[in-house]
Amino acid sequence: MVSLVQLWLPVLLGALAVFFASSLVHMVFKWHNSDYQRLPNEDEVRAAMRKGSPAPGGYVTPYCSDMKELADPGMQARFAEGPVAFIYVRPSGLPSMGPALGQWFVLNLVVAVFVAYLGSRLLAPGTPYLQVFRVAGTIAFVAYAIGHVSDGIWYGRPWRAVGKDLLDALLYALVTGGVFGSLWPKA
Repeated sequence: MVSLVQLWLPVLLGALAVFFASSLVHMVFKWHNSDYQRLPNEDEVRAAMRKGSPAPGGYVTPYCSDMKELADPGMQARFAEGPVAFIYVRPSGLPSMGPALGQWFVLNLVVAVFVAYLGSRLLAPGTPYLQVFRVAGTIAFVAYAIGHVSDGIWYGRPWRAVGKDLLDALLYALVTGGVFGSLWPKA
């Protein structure tokens, strides 16, 4: 059996490699830029939101605290006339990428640790590259992908954007699988 201590280098390099790959996706290729659009009346929406002064957090409109409320004709009319939206409010001010990038790197480390843990339980020292690549890549894909599908189902995230997120997850899985396959302990 492989110990987690033996996998510290693939964990660290796997997390760094995914961080680098995601930087290319978002800052060089920018293929997610079309995932979001400007509201046609953005200034009015922003003014209305400022007037209500919502605290940072998640909101839904029309708001329905219990599914039983959907039987009310007034609530049904609100949904029918729309819009139906899930809104996430962040603190006001210029966005600061530092904390978000730090959290993203920590998430990459957590995923790499889970890949290492499961891989160490499933694969012996000296396992061939391709088998390590398949197992590590599959675990990483599940970790990076599944939440995006849930966002498409429950929050209405456009399926085209979800598809791009799944391609990102596949890229991250390939990178992770490659790192773990290359650095897997020998017999």
